[in-house]
Amino acid sequence: MTDFEGLAAIVTGGGSGIGLAAATVLATRGAAVAVLDLDPSHVDKPLLGFAADVTDDESVRAAVAGAVAELGRLDVLVNNAGIGAQGTVADNDDDEWRRVFDVNVLGMVRVTRAALPHLHQSPHAAIVNTCSIAATAGIPQRALYSATKGAVLSLTQAMAADHVREGIRVNCVSPGTADTPWIGRLLAVADDPAAERAALEARQPMGRLVTADEVANAIAYLASPLSGSTTGISLPVDGGMQGLRVRPQ
Repeated sequence: MTDFEGLAAIVTGGGSGIGLAAATVLATRGAAVAVLDLDPSHVDKPLLGFAADVTDDESVRAAVAGAVAELGRLDVLVNNAGIGAQGTVADNDDDEWRRVFDVNVLGMVRVTRAALPHLHQSPHAAIVNTCSIAATAGIPQRALYSATKGAVLSLTQAMAADHVREGIRVNCVSPGTADTPWIGRLLAVADDPAAERAALEARQPMGRLVTADEVANAIAYLASPLSGSTTGISLPVDGGMQGLRVRPQ
């Protein structure tokens, strides 16, 4: 497909996992793509890497400006940068709550704020935020993470309403448990990694983890000019976790 031919995109958190997969899919389908990441050293051509810390407004503005200068325009923003958190509401102190919200929610605010003047000039402007099934499904030991993703879902809908008449579409993708480096790190420190992975797989009706490429293709769908009437939605990519109630095997 070449639906992104002639368009330019920025993907945050694009150095690995879902972000790198999304950047790769967009580039394969014709987009010029800049990746913003704390460590963009793993980003290879045709992707362009820019160092950025989404918790630092000056860093974000400099990276977005540099990316747009190199790309020549901006049509698509994928707000994917984020971090995880484990535990109940009592297991993380105030500083950790602030840190995770600063990355997962305010990070999207900072990048979007810097990108909006450029998106206003595009006839195919689209923003896709990475949300999570945790925004709408109660998942044990994920209180802080779920709270941030609930905020992302609400933010997405509010942004869609704010900017729809400016020609900017805003949607989010909501993965289930995806096979990413973060999950790999969680499994590595588990008492029984094999049992923990089996439990994560079992809670998704399809019986396996979501792949980064599956999420990336959903992001591309939402960002594509071919989806020009789609705005303000959350697209689940969760193996049926949200909507299905299947019998145990």
